Amino acid sequence: MPELSPFTVLNGAGGDRRQRDTSRPVVLVGFQRQGNLGLGYLASTLRSHGYEVMVFDVEASEDEILEAVRAADPLLVGFSLIFQFYIRRFGALLRYLRENGVTCHFTMGGHFPSLNYRDTLQLVPELDSVVRFEGELTLLELVDLLSTQSDWRPIQGIAYRQGTEVIATPLRPLVADLDLLPYPDRDYPPVAVLGRNAMPLLASRGCARTCSFCSIHMFYRTAPGKIVRTRKPAQVVREMRALHEERGVTIFLFQDDDFPLFGPVWHRWAGEFVGELHQSGLAGRVIWKMNCRADVVEPAMFAAMRDAGLYLVYMGLESGSEEGLKTLHKQTTVEQNIRAVETLKQLGLMFEFGFMLFDPSSTFESVRENARFLRTIVGDGSAGAVFCRMLPYDGTPIKDELARTGRLLGDVCNPTYNFLDPRMDAFYDELTRIVDVTGWVHGYQALSPQLNWIWNEVAIIERLFPQLSGMEAYKRKVREITRASNELLLRVVEDLSFVFSDGAANLWSAGELEPKCRRWVEDLVRERNEFIFEHQEALLGALETNAQTACA
Repeated sequence: MPELSPFTVLNGAGGDRRQRDTSRPVVLVGFQRQGNLGLGYLASTLRSHGYEVMVFDVEASEDEILEAVRAADPLLVGFSLIFQFYIRRFGALLRYLRENGVTCHFTMGGHFPSLNYRDTLQLVPELDSVVRFEGELTLLELVDLLSTQSDWRPIQGIAYRQGTEVIATPLRPLVADLDLLPYPDRDYPPVAVLGRNAMPLLASRGCARTCSFCSIHMFYRTAPGKIVRTRKPAQVVREMRALHEERGVTIFLFQDDDFPLFGPVWHRWAGEFVGELHQSGLAGRVIWKMNCRADVVEPAMFAAMRDAGLYLVYMGLESGSEEGLKTLHKQTTVEQNIRAVETLKQLGLMFEFGFMLFDPSSTFESVRENARFLRTIVGDGSAGAVFCRMLPYDGTPIKDELARTGRLLGDVCNPTYNFLDPRMDAFYDELTRIVDVTGWVHGYQALSPQLNWIWNEVAIIERLFPQLSGMEAYKRKVREITRASNELLLRVVEDLSFVFSDGAANLWSAGELEPKCRRWVEDLVRERNEFIFEHQEALLGALETNAQTACA
């Protein structure tokens, strides 16, 4: 594949002036499901300075990774860990590599290692170092110094052991100009949706918001430098065009923590981005998804983005209770959440959302408020109802508050908490048992995620394929399954809450609910497959036309 990026410089660490020996490769390991842009940027930075880089999915077998590392004899193996819940899994892999003779430098980066380097080094003694916060410059310098057998310990932005002591060097500033980074390497096939290729993309880094449960904004606030940085709209569109022309990508999944829309400066950025899409000719040929908050959703800008290819908006709504929004420090209101959903529906934009039915302030009444809120936004079957429990990630204000008040339980790998009312713990356990057993909310094969995937597929068909006969009838069938599923799920939540708060009779069991859930999945798959089979010639014809146009 041709090199996508026109950039090859990263001068902030003296990267073009240092001596280096690029004769040995670097190995990077992390989750690759749906692509890992963090690893991609690290790999492209190293490659732009002459290093061979091999990237492996941590979900590959230990033997496969071991064999590849032994054959490569790398200078360094770097591990990308975002959340602490996976640290034991990564630790087992590092231990396996060491036990089987791999002696090169091991380093680890990501949110958890950056914010809690001491526990990381303690939990994974096989590590030689931790690369903290944005890693492109730090990893490049670390590899350069290892390659020339120079002392790497004084460099900025790392932590390591020195005897029984843990040393953290001064933090390296965040990358000031994202346009100086080479485009990330994408050493993985695109995700295919009905033959259309999808790939992840970034327009910015950082988040200006201060949600109490989120480690992302803490990651960007701890290191020195500007918290939020945006790429130039023209450069983002240039990367999109290269991926479209060279790899046939027509669906772009922006992974920005908060797409640049908040405030007048970023609002202008979004307007320029829309203009660049039209000027490049991509509008009408590609579609894209992005993440934002409810308080930035307004008709004019979102209509303009829709007309430039926006088809899916993910919002972290998180709560339908004012008290819950306050606990989570969302700085939004229930009314704003509802208005945002209504606006997207009116504009014909698909939406998905994150939602925490339970948080440390939860009461039986707040759970019922949340159920009523979910019924308000998806009771019409416009999306599958999803929810989770807030998790106290390391480095977050809410985790520190739980620790201060003596409510933090578990360990660093699996932190949790009790609710203020002990009856809530029993309610949560029973609801979780029923939902998990029936396969409703959590996991790729669960009903609600499958419903949302079908709605995603419908939105893609409507935007990238010719008008198909019977589409409205198909959508009505999917909507009815979604509506019925949501209604029963929310009724179970409400009824069970009264079982544990008021001693009401329990009307539900996993044995009763599982067949209903399974039947909806079967109905959904059947309706979907019949519709796709009926229109397969039109769908394949559109793909062939698209391929011929791209070649021309």
